[in-house]
Amino acid sequence: MKIPKRIGVLTSGGDAPGMNAAIRAVVRSCTYHNLQCVGVYRGFQGLIEGDFKELDARSVKNIINRGGTFLKSARCKEFRAEEGRKMAFSNLQNENIDALVVIGGDGTFAGASVFSKEFNFPIVGLPGTIDNDINGTDFTIGYDTALNTVVEAIDKIRDTANSHNRLFLVEVMGRDAGDIALNAGIGAGAEEILIPEQNMGRERLLESLSRSKKSGKTSSIVVVSEGDQIGKNIFALAEYIEKNLKEYEVRVTVLGHIQRGGAPSCYDRVLASRLGVGAIDALLRGETNVMIGIVHNKVTSVPFSEAIKGSNEIDEELIRVADIISI
Repeated sequence: MKIPKRIGVLTSGGDAPGMNAAIRAVVRSCTYHNLQCVGVYRGFQGLIEGDFKELDARSVKNIINRGGTFLKSARCKEFRAEEGRKMAFSNLQNENIDALVVIGGDGTFAGASVFSKEFNFPIVGLPGTIDNDINGTDFTIGYDTALNTVVEAIDKIRDTANSHNRLFLVEVMGRDAGDIALNAGIGAGAEEILIPEQNMGRERLLESLSRSKKSGKTSSIVVVSEGDQIGKNIFALAEYIEKNLKEYEVRVTVLGHIQRGGAPSCYDRVLASRLGVGAIDALLRGETNVMIGIVHNKVTSVPFSEAIKGSNEIDEELIRVADIISI
């Protein structure tokens, strides 16, 4: 593969705190190596529509502390079709862009992998998703910030729970992965944590809550990952608990997209900066169709095929810790 001279960068899928820091690192790393950098607005949609803008070191000033992504993001159905990808490739050729850095989750990597193979086009990915559900990296950009946002919210909810002797069910993001629920639940002192990787069962949940009540707890917090399978949804689960445990007054809080917003934590800013620099380093080494991740605090690269094959396994030691300290 020839060494790229003009590199595009885009963000795709759901936004995550730290994406701007990653973009900044990519742009400034390009400048450091005397490469040109082009921002692609609205992800793969921008590739198809030719929504490009030249970026330099000053273009990305004062964004490391901002949440979201200044390049915007979008989900693009057209890119799933061969005709859409051909249009995207044609636009890249017209702009003389000879490599791409894509920042997003497994859907972004899947689309990038197909495109890279189809047109023999160099692409490197950065894991940007709050769910931490990408294989081949210990942490994803945005995960740490989301955790802190969730813990702060639960701390405030607990004040109300204690004031009214209530049981609160707090739903957090994590359709297929329970990392946010498990870690935030431990950090916020939740009585129970429900995650998709471990089906606790409704009866066991009732037994646990009943024990908590008998042990003297006047209020409880249950953190529920949105992918948990105990109930049809969190509201149906609340109704089931109230029906079977009359002593509990149950309230539901769905944190939703608040978890994606806000200024990135220091950890996410540093992680995004390291991975952004690592992406340009990888392209200069001739690597393509890979994701840059962090494993044991070392920047590494793994093929897209490995990154998108499944999420990291849940930490069994954390599950044990949660069980012990929630009594």
